[in-house]
Amino acid sequence: MTHILKKIDVNNFYKVFRRYKHHKEHWSVLKKKNKGKDKALKHFDDFYTSVYGTSSWERMREAMLKENNKHIAIVNNFSEHDAITEKLSLLGAMNLKSLYEIHKKNYDERAKFRASKTTSDKIYKINQPVEMILQNQRQSEVQSIFPESYQVPNELLAQKEVRKNSNDDNDDDELLKSKNIMDPVQLRSIEENVKVHQDENRIIKSSVGLTSSCLYEYVPTTKLKGLDDYVLESDHYNHYAQGADFSVKVEKEAILNIPEHLKIYTFESGNDSRFPSPRRAHCNVYDYYLMDGCSILPVLALDLQMGDTVLDMCAAPGGKSLAMLQTLMTYVLVANDSSHSRLNHMNNIFQDYLGDFDVWKDKLFLTNHDAREIEDKHIYNKILVDVPCTTDRHNLHNDENNIFSPTRVKERLRLPELQTEILLQALKIVAPGGTVVYSTCSLSPIQNDGVVQMALKKCSEEIESVMIVKNLDEALAPLRFIYKFATNCGLKYGHVAIPTKNNNWGPMYFCKIVKLP
Repeated sequence: MTHILKKIDVNNFYKVFRRYKHHKEHWSVLKKKNKGKDKALKHFDDFYTSVYGTSSWERMREAMLKENNKHIAIVNNFSEHDAITEKLSLLGAMNLKSLYEIHKKNYDERAKFRASKTTSDKIYKINQPVEMILQNQRQSEVQSIFPESYQVPNELLAQKEVRKNSNDDNDDDELLKSKNIMDPVQLRSIEENVKVHQDENRIIKSSVGLTSSCLYEYVPTTKLKGLDDYVLESDHYNHYAQGADFSVKVEKEAILNIPEHLKIYTFESGNDSRFPSPRRAHCNVYDYYLMDGCSILPVLALDLQMGDTVLDMCAAPGGKSLAMLQTLMTYVLVANDSSHSRLNHMNNIFQDYLGDFDVWKDKLFLTNHDAREIEDKHIYNKILVDVPCTTDRHNLHNDENNIFSPTRVKERLRLPELQTEILLQALKIVAPGGTVVYSTCSLSPIQNDGVVQMALKKCSEEIESVMIVKNLDEALAPLRFIYKFATNCGLKYGHVAIPTKNNNWGPMYFCKIVKLP
């Protein structure tokens, strides 16, 4: 062995190049990694730009990317509520109910003024000279005979006026005085009259059927996508298109009822002040509950009345259920969630704000069921369906358990189907005359109006009850001083409160559905 080692020339060295790699937790590696929140932002940029428009989405995007969103404070009525309201008022916060009533009064007065102005305009039109009214009537009579594009010669109108108003025998003389009455009519080619040439080959006839292949047959290719994204979009849009041929009655509702004992405090528009963290009062319960400013809207849309039996199908983390309890109107409230851990967290929330649970043993129940399997028919007259969704704001800021992560692709694909099944079950079990409010914290029209449309269609096929969707545009109008609701985005049933620079809360979609008795 020694003999062999002596023959080795140790003076010659050979360099071997090896690429140095950072540890997987190094900042440069993490920066290059495509995280769940990055995928979420890319998906939203691609999808929501086409739904809401570039400028509108950019403003919402800017607000949603801010770390801190705006909150409201709900006073705990089971604590020293008078002292708490005084404390919040000293901070500069305002009572939402008082502001709503003031703006509602101003809104009604403006509506009356516009109505009176419209009436006065009609009276002015009636008082126009009789000659002008007769001339307009004659023109409309002549125009009704000819095509819309035909211009009525003034000479013909003059002829008709002479025939109606002249009692002499010299009518023929008057007619001969008019110029060029007998001139030949100038003919125009058919091509000149046709304004739009429609390509009938692209029209999908009703006899063909609204199949997915038919709907997408003439869509031009604009980009190539990976398999995951392609499946995602096709699944979403196919689910949305299944109920496209279904229609439901929509009725207007003029008033948004804010219960007297539900004390909601918020800062004015443009004020980004933060509420101090809640503290325990002398009763050993917290003084107020902080939640996103838009999260209270589905609770208000539910229109709680004294003695209501309420079911919150997907109650965790419990903020909306707690807000409903603060109205002091519920006879029984059942807060359900399919996750045992989330249910335990919600139980802790209730203990922190309600105190002794023995007092609530016959009025508050926490259940752990799959919302699709709840079979308590005709017991609840108010049901809140705040379904699992893409939670747009949350997934733009958190990578942990992000629904856009690769491990949760299948779960994300099934969201519209899951949401439809939960809402459908709520529509089946709600008591006749009862109300169901469906809500998400997503801007996606597929998870919003698309799910509502599909659930209503399936409901009409499976049960005989008639459902009516409530249009809350007029009821929500007084809240526009602090909330912004999306418009011109194709909404048919619900409403979307969107985040803005001055009021950075939301998004929140909600739709009110009533089952007729």
